[in-house]
Amino acid sequence: MWGLAPVVLGLLSGCQGGILDPKGHIAAEQKSLIITATALMLLVVIPVIVMTLVFAWKYRASNTKSTYLPKWAHSTKIELVVWLIPCVIIAFLATITWKTTHELDPYRPLESDKKPIQVQVVALDWKWLFIYPELNIASVNELAFPTNVPVNFKITSDAAMNSFFIPQLGGQIYAMAGMQTQLHLIANEPGTYKGFSANYSGAGFSGMKFNAIAAKTPAEFDAWVAKVRASGQTLSPEAYLQLLKRSEKHPVTYYASSTPYLFQAVLHKYMASRPSLADSDDAIKLAKMTQELCAAITPPVVKE
Repeated sequence: MWGLAPVVLGLLSGCQGGILDPKGHIAAEQKSLIITATALMLLVVIPVIVMTLVFAWKYRASNTKSTYLPKWAHSTKIELVVWLIPCVIIAFLATITWKTTHELDPYRPLESDKKPIQVQVVALDWKWLFIYPELNIASVNELAFPTNVPVNFKITSDAAMNSFFIPQLGGQIYAMAGMQTQLHLIANEPGTYKGFSANYSGAGFSGMKFNAIAAKTPAEFDAWVAKVRASGQTLSPEAYLQLLKRSEKHPVTYYASSTPYLFQAVLHKYMASRPSLADSDDAIKLAKMTQELCAAITPPVVKE
């Protein structure tokens, strides 16, 4: 089986910047799973193709030297090969699937001695909004985090369903309005990695891309945070409502501060019930913001 791996790697050596050129732990594990599963499947596919061609040639009508056995009906050896090899491969694939399903669960936090970066992601038409609740900043179409530090994403959509995907770091996971999902990634090498939506969502879909910047040092990440804060813009409910308007190939935008609970308000504005928070002031602020966002998407009532 493993003898096929170099062949597969050789055929895919030209792939750069994608899932077969991982720069993070999750992406590396996914690459290993893809290669292993492909090699196992080739163990069946290649012999079947070869034997089909060989048998067709050997037992062709013009070959009078081939043995003709019209009453042949059974061979224990052939039955063992036909059934045993696929059963072994299926058992091996089942074991790998069980193991990786738990290890690569997008909801499973990554083990690290470093505090994770919290990022809230909102898919819009046709751009990505990233909110850093602990840093009280936000950005559009640009994401940054330190190398070798886990990033905990909470993801939703305020538009059509999209799919959040950074191929070299891992993913992909769907973003849907009124629903929240999670994803945990880490970059093991500094660099700028391409991110995009992997689910068609309309006319501006092709330009719905962003850069994921893995800072080489914490100081570089702090410099990026300082640059964002220097923008002077505030992601207020009014500013967010402007972002809701459709735009294609939206430029990178920074917000020096973000309204608290904006992500939660976006998440809950499509739901019939409103979340209850322990702190009454927070609950009031969230309810008010949710009402504002709901009003923005609710068509006016026309009286006859």
